[in-house]
Amino acid sequence: MIAELLSDYITQFISSIGYAGVFILMTLESAALPVPSEVVMPFAGYLTYLGTFDLFLISFVGAAGCMTGSILSYIIGLKGGRPFLIKYGKYFFFDHNHLELAERWFNKYGDKAIFFSRLLPVVRTFISLPAGIGKYDLRKLALYSFFGSLPWCFGLAYVGFRLGPYWKNIIRFFNSLDIIVVAVIILFAVYFWKFKR
Repeated sequence: MIAELLSDYITQFISSIGYAGVFILMTLESAALPVPSEVVMPFAGYLTYLGTFDLFLISFVGAAGCMTGSILSYIIGLKGGRPFLIKYGKYFFFDHNHLELAERWFNKYGDKAIFFSRLLPVVRTFISLPAGIGKYDLRKLALYSFFGSLPWCFGLAYVGFRLGPYWKNIIRFFNSLDIIVVAVIILFAVYFWKFKR
């Protein structure tokens, strides 16, 4: 029921203001707000099917929104997340050494992590927060977020374009995929917690 209402609101918002609506919604999605790109981009693809949008331009706009949202999320992680973890991290089994570890990890693997995470449901929404906490290079974050999001946005828009009026069929698939990804993250977190103990 909530998913349907959200879907209706998103489609009305995009229909009202066009390309700007896609940009705004994809910005919010990448800023870790509950706006599913799996609704936004397929509907944009459907509007491409109707002749309202251009497929390549809407993919570019979606990726630009993702990049913008990632930068906002990064700044939150850098300015707010770090002080929060320094002050309250001990309650989550997180100390200053973990911050240094995060910085080293992002310096070593950040490029690949940012790029490939943009192709994964759930993970793609939150990767910029730890990147900010880990002081990853902001210019690289913007670059890899854009180019990592471009195939994601194009793929979803293309599916919406090909499905035409049946574009909503893709949402059920991604709902199942989200559950799998969240389950894997939880299993990994449990494993890490046991390892830490």
